[in-house]
Amino acid sequence: MIRRAVPDDVQGVRECAEKAYQRYVARLGRTPVPVTADFAAQIAAGHVYVDADEAGEVQGFIVFYPKERHMFLENVAVLPEVGGQGIGRGLIEYCEAAARRTGMAAVHLYTNEVMTENLEMYPHMGYIEFARGRTTG
Repeated sequence: MIRRAVPDDVQGVRECAEKAYQRYVARLGRTPVPVTADFAAQIAAGHVYVDADEAGEVQGFIVFYPKERHMFLENVAVLPEVGGQGIGRGLIEYCEAAARRTGMAAVHLYTNEVMTENLEMYPHMGYIEFARGRTTG
């Protein structure tokens, strides 16, 4: 079940991010930036949605919001133990539907080049690469 995150979800979202991005720590040589986000502030702003199991526990989450003339997908993560069950795809489709409801024709996102799994997955979902850049942090 996908729903807007509430303040009680902060810890579950944080733990999900830590577990989901753990596999990238060695590749990056540091903790990935999405893990260090201020989830409490993002939840308070209404930018976080969670996929919760029957007990209400966070299995995955997505952070997105309108930015200029598109929906910006900032972060999506799924607990590794439930990966491959379509949770991530469902969260991304939820973001795409929200973009359509608000009249936006596009969803923009970014990923790190060492996150090769993402670089392979997004084109299968219809996303195209339109730029490469460098960030710090």
